[in-house]
Amino acid sequence: MWQSFTKWLGYTLTNTQTRLVLFLTVSVCVLILTVSLTSYFSSKSVLQKELSEPQQQLLQISMNFIDEYIDKSNQIAIAVSLHPNIYNFLTAENQSSYRNISEIYTFMSTLIENTSYIESIYVHDLERGSFVSMPQGYSASSLTFADSAWIGVAEEFGDRKMLVRDRSVPSGSGFRGNGSEITLFRKILIQGQFKGIVAINLKEEEIFAKLHPPQRTGLDRTRFIVDTDGGILYTVPGGGLDGEGIQAMAELAVMSEPGSHGNEYGSEPGDFLYQDRSFLVNRLDSPLTGWKYISAVSQESLLAQSKSIRNAVLSISAAALLVGVLAIMYIQTLTFRPIRRIQQLFRKNESELPGTDLHHLERLTTELLSDHAQLSQLIRQTMPEVSSKFLYDIYVGNRSGIRSIRDKWSSCFQDWSSEPVLIAVVSIDQFECWSRRYSGTDRSLLKFALANIITEVLSPAWRSECSDFGKDKLGIVLQLKSGDEPGEPYLQKAADVVDRMLGFSISMGISAVHADAGELKQAMLEADNALGYRLYRGKGSIVFFREVADHEPGEKSEGTEADWAGELAAAVESGDETRVLNLVVDLGEELRTENDYPSRVILKLRPIQERLHRIGLREAVELEREEEPLEELHTLTLEDILKDFSHEAVQLARRFNSLMESKEFVQCRKMIEFMKQHLAEPVGIQEIADSAGISVSLASQLFKQEINDTIYGYFTKLRMDRAEELLVDSDDRISDIAGRVGYVHENSFIRVFRKYKNITPGKYREMMKYRSGPDQESQEHIGITEWKEMNDAKPHEIEPKANRIAP
Repeated sequence: MWQSFTKWLGYTLTNTQTRLVLFLTVSVCVLILTVSLTSYFSSKSVLQKELSEPQQQLLQISMNFIDEYIDKSNQIAIAVSLHPNIYNFLTAENQSSYRNISEIYTFMSTLIENTSYIESIYVHDLERGSFVSMPQGYSASSLTFADSAWIGVAEEFGDRKMLVRDRSVPSGSGFRGNGSEITLFRKILIQGQFKGIVAINLKEEEIFAKLHPPQRTGLDRTRFIVDTDGGILYTVPGGGLDGEGIQAMAELAVMSEPGSHGNEYGSEPGDFLYQDRSFLVNRLDSPLTGWKYISAVSQESLLAQSKSIRNAVLSISAAALLVGVLAIMYIQTLTFRPIRRIQQLFRKNESELPGTDLHHLERLTTELLSDHAQLSQLIRQTMPEVSSKFLYDIYVGNRSGIRSIRDKWSSCFQDWSSEPVLIAVVSIDQFECWSRRYSGTDRSLLKFALANIITEVLSPAWRSECSDFGKDKLGIVLQLKSGDEPGEPYLQKAADVVDRMLGFSISMGISAVHADAGELKQAMLEADNALGYRLYRGKGSIVFFREVADHEPGEKSEGTEADWAGELAAAVESGDETRVLNLVVDLGEELRTENDYPSRVILKLRPIQERLHRIGLREAVELEREEEPLEELHTLTLEDILKDFSHEAVQLARRFNSLMESKEFVQCRKMIEFMKQHLAEPVGIQEIADSAGISVSLASQLFKQEINDTIYGYFTKLRMDRAEELLVDSDDRISDIAGRVGYVHENSFIRVFRKYKNITPGKYREMMKYRSGPDQESQEHIGITEWKEMNDAKPHEIEPKANRIAP
């Protein structure tokens, strides 16, 4: 029999598969048994810790609640000690003043009635031994005051100002008769001397109410409070602990510091053994009163279900063992078959990936998945930046080929459908004022927030991608997610949300719909062109290109830009406010009547703005205005521009008007007129003073007083202003312009021009030509109606002309 079993066992163990199954079965059996036993003891420890946490929290809540009552009572004691009637009681020669005692009694009655936890209030005069209290009233001596045994507490204060004691109350001293009383004592100091004591008797049932939480867990537990002398202050019975057990636990709490003797009474739970019963103990020390709050839970009730857990774990372990054996056999026979197939797919050759080693399969699969995840994450992170850069390059002209745009679009917007797209150009209204309100970092953050808000608001109806076009502008490419829902209301909603959340308004120009991504450049020009009509429609406008595509200018006036600038400057220098206002009104009426393209209106208004600005700088006028001069005219409405012109011109006119009323200013004006007539001549200060009929010293003094500048400095500014006009309005050489403003040597002229204008004459001329854009004659022949022809033209025929009409 034994030999047959031995022979069968030897034959069975020679099978590799059988050995593997046997090895795994034994290993799983040992593992499950180990886990089962470990789980039992671990669950016991974890259960103790987890169930101790709510006990600790309840104890903390109770302590905080009681400390809050004590702290409020202390504040009331402070209020009592600082009360003027109490001061009179302790310092007046006649303590028994009926009026003073009545007011004290009324004050204490009010305090007691307004609090639910105060039983009574005493005030004791240490020098004269008298009392005043609520409800007992006034007593001249401790012999006539029933509850006076506590006055010896004065010797216990030391450096402390507050004490809380549990004391015995004699019969007839309060509302509740005989018993104990929790009393808060507070020093009364007058000019640094210990004059008296405030005693506030507290209601135990009120302040200790939180020590009686509802019993829902069925645990046997006891809670009690130990005072600073080791006495049991208050007890919530239960948990199988009698009075001796509670006293023994209290003595150990007094003798030990938190965290000592193991950690029974620290912040972590500890064990306490009494009469062969183990208790889980938590302790907290009050920082306010010094009381020790102790909670003890019987571990028999705490771990009542532990044996059931142990039996359940063992049963589950046995079942898991059986399932494990079956699973091992199944995996060996069937599940490894697809894994071997995967291994064959990864195998390059027999030497690189042995068929019996599955670690190579795991390594190759891990590397493949890791590389794929990294590549996907990199694409997701960089795609928004690539898309934004793609849109910006189209806008600034770095990418213009139709085929190039189409190819890049297909790679950057793979998730988008083949539906038509449109471009929205978003601009911050009154950008110059907006940029002055914020630092560079804040402006970047606000534009980032602006893009996020618009994208989020549009997301229900639109696919969108934002790009920063610089300064005041954001570009957004849009595509409707579904043709069933109109997307245009979301654009207005986005503008409203930005105004409400960020505190500034935006305007939008919306292009026509384009089915070909290669027409993005044309769409951007359309959106830019539509945005320019903010000039007429006002702040917060949302302008669609289809609404302005047929716009034609009105009847042209005979005036020119130079006429308006010159007339307004002449009115300012003459000090005629009425004429100034009328000119601005006439200018506005002319612009509205002409109803010209916004880009040409801006070109007409810019010389007027620059002329007023030069007059203000020349006269060193401090304008009384709420905002700085606005320079970014394309972000303003026509009303804002005219209002700014009116305000600035009126302030300048008032300045000139006030100066004209003085004789000194008239003499200065004579000298200024002489300077203007002799800009090209080598005139000295003597000749300028002679033109006004005064001496050089008096001329210099008057000029400094009235104009706030030297004669030479002002004369040089006039020459540089004239040089600016010649650089812009003529094509003369710089040497010729230098001679026309009184400079013989070109280098001297360049040096002075750079000193006053912070730029050389050549660079200034180049900058002004760049700002002016295409020549006026070309612009007059390019209208928005030409977009109709562009929409029907081929993409490669649209781009050059569209570039010219962008505002």
